[in-house]
Amino acid sequence: MNNFVASSLDRLVTAWSTAPLTALIRGRGLPAITRDYLLNTFDWQRAEDATHALTKHFTNARFADEVEYGVLLVPNPAKLDTRGPLPDEVRPTPSPDVFDERLPAGVALPGDRPWQLVVSVIGSYGPSLGSYNDVIASDDFVVDGQDTRQWMTRQVWGARVLQCGATPPDCEHNERWTFTLFPGEELVDGQAESGTVLKGKVRFRLGKPDRGIGSARVAPAVLV
Repeated sequence: MNNFVASSLDRLVTAWSTAPLTALIRGRGLPAITRDYLLNTFDWQRAEDATHALTKHFTNARFADEVEYGVLLVPNPAKLDTRGPLPDEVRPTPSPDVFDERLPAGVALPGDRPWQLVVSVIGSYGPSLGSYNDVIASDDFVVDGQDTRQWMTRQVWGARVLQCGATPPDCEHNERWTFTLFPGEELVDGQAESGTVLKGKVRFRLGKPDRGIGSARVAPAVLV
């Protein structure tokens, strides 16, 4: 077992084994996240290759030096739907999520496995690559044979918030506040979906699709 696999397993088992998440996972009928489960379920060579490919491909992006790519677990939405509000007890601050009621159900990863493995941004910040419109118009997002915009979705970001635990991404308590755009989701009434954590609340929002300020980030992703 190489260092990438060992560190990834340690990170995932630690992240998904806190008391609130363990109770949530068990209550929703999902398999517990153990080293054996992870090793026997996913292609770790492909995950490592995709991590290196993402890091290299976006190395010249704005703020690339503060981006960490790695493995992210995404639960099946039929069991645990990360595209919308979740119980207060699994949040760093027990405060109700803010969810714009205009948002549709949202894109879900394909397949019916209980957990999916995605290689994406796993730290506090993604790269800055312009506005929703800029990202949609670009032709530079194919990595490892996949269009990484396809998985820039509310579901994947919601799983990232859970996996990051007490240090959620896009939070004003980080060194800088950011928000993550979801170009994998269609516009809603001409507005772009995004996610952030502000004033202790996980927020699923809508905003201008041409807003390309430095705090607007994306999370390129490859489905393993």
